[in-house]
Amino acid sequence: MEARQIVPEPSSADVNKQPQFGTRFLTDPCQVFQHNNWDNVEWTDEQEAAAEKTVLKNSRPLPAEKQEEYDSRANEYWNDFYAVHENRFFKDRRWLFTEFPELAPAQRCLNHEVHPEVSNDNHQNQRKSKEITSLSPNAADFPGSSATYRILEVGCGVGNTAFPILRINDNDPQLFVYCCDFSSTAVELVKSNSEYDPGRCHAFVHDLSDVEADYCPIPDGSLDVVVLIFVLSALRPAKMQASINRLARLLKPGGVLVFRDYGRYDMAQLRFKKGRCLSENFYVRGDGTRVYFFTQDELHDMFTDAGLEKVQNLVDRRLQVNRGKRLTMYRVWIQCKYRKAQH
Repeated sequence: MEARQIVPEPSSADVNKQPQFGTRFLTDPCQVFQHNNWDNVEWTDEQEAAAEKTVLKNSRPLPAEKQEEYDSRANEYWNDFYAVHENRFFKDRRWLFTEFPELAPAQRCLNHEVHPEVSNDNHQNQRKSKEITSLSPNAADFPGSSATYRILEVGCGVGNTAFPILRINDNDPQLFVYCCDFSSTAVELVKSNSEYDPGRCHAFVHDLSDVEADYCPIPDGSLDVVVLIFVLSALRPAKMQASINRLARLLKPGGVLVFRDYGRYDMAQLRFKKGRCLSENFYVRGDGTRVYFFTQDELHDMFTDAGLEKVQNLVDRRLQVNRGKRLTMYRVWIQCKYRKAQH
């Protein structure tokens, strides 16, 4: 498994004054309760074996008819989830711009970190505008048609990624954010937020697993960034590849897909008991929502099969500490960036 590489990005830290993951290391086990989190924690062979044993013990899948019920009622379960929690349950993801500086293109330009997909050159902006105009015969009719930098978040929830993106890019009139979710309740919560501005953002209901449905109003080949944060894991594994293929079509040449989700043997996976397994590494929670736990290799295969090229694929192992209860909890996440070829 590829180790997490720490690559400092000073300008990204300046954007949000948030250190990049991988800056606090536990060198003395006796100091474990000195902080709430420790980064890049190495697992022993014994720990890995124990985790695998726990998963295997609780991996007998539920009957097919029960699995079908969870699939057919998925929309109901997610609507119920957001109806119960609304926006009280969630916190903004303050790490977004350290890990994914592509989400703050104006900030990167100000710090003179101009990348191929984030340019402040007037000539390139004019060229992009011409490309956008040619995307649709009714280009003036769809939201964001005049933008030169477009971001789509899939599985937006109540806006805990979309709204921070809009805030950090507040002075960039050329940036437009699309956000969609399977849950109509979540989308309504986004639209009712005081920060929702239809001139800079468009929220809509969309089922990621329905690959025949258009991401209306987004034309293919029009996006600079697609954001998938803790959303692909909610799909049945059999539907994941086709869903990634469909998203890849939305990207411009040079556009990037950024991803973060649950990794194999994360604490959440090890806590599932018997009667919760749907298929290998795929589970149903008590509220009916579902979750899958990935490896780097299977994600790499899915993204490359969709025609995307690897920029980053790493595992982020963290040790979270409850100092009051003297508990330690091991988290495992996978973080990826894959780019659509320029040609």
